Amino acid sequence: MLDILHEDDDLLVVNKPAGLVCHPTKGDAWSSLISRVRLHLGGAVRPQLIHRLDRETSGVTIIAVHDLAARELRRHWEGRAVRKEYLAIVHGHVRNDRGTVTAPLGKDEQSRVAIKDCVRADGASARTDFEVEKRFSRDQKSFSLLRVWPRTGRKHQIRIHLAHLGHPIVGDKLYGGDEDLYLALVEDRLSDNQRATLLLPHQALHAASLTFPWKQRILTLTAPPERWFADFANP
Repeated sequence: MLDILHEDDDLLVVNKPAGLVCHPTKGDAWSSLISRVRLHLGGAVRPQLIHRLDRETSGVTIIAVHDLAARELRRHWEGRAVRKEYLAIVHGHVRNDRGTVTAPLGKDEQSRVAIKDCVRADGASARTDFEVEKRFSRDQKSFSLLRVWPRTGRKHQIRIHLAHLGHPIVGDKLYGGDEDLYLALVEDRLSDNQRATLLLPHQALHAASLTFPWKQRILTLTAPPERWFADFANP
């Protein structure tokens, strides 16, 4: 039901699987992360998600077990005291070994997808740092495995910034160049041919670690990527 990384009286930290939404969209008790957390903790507890990962993104997710812990954790998030590290597999060989993207982000008014954002001059400031972990090839196509550190917390920031760099995330149905893939996913009409073009069952973005102050110490929580991600990155 849950891949638990850490659990105590204040926190529950899990490795969220790709494909699972954080909040319920239907009545099934297994259909969302928070629903599974409630089942795990019991009915008397009111857990709160401190941050969210996209449905297709896997990795470290923190849940506060009670209100006091939630307030303290949100204070750290709002104060940018949290260091987030992601792994991403992108199309192409990224030329520079490390770099920074600072393109501002805002609503994509030309898109058919209501939640889609884009780089725009009047958008909110955003910064993403990255470093190339390795460059590799599969079936005569080139890819790069990146470590990524978002310094701001804009919606879809990493995905948009890497696509803006010219290296969209492998399997990204919204920012990979054909947003009909996303519409097909949410409308449950994704064809076998479309799945084949995506190369992977989910977008290759994984929240690998979170580091933040907690109880007079610095807490670091890590999670390995799922098997399909690791196997693709190690041909």
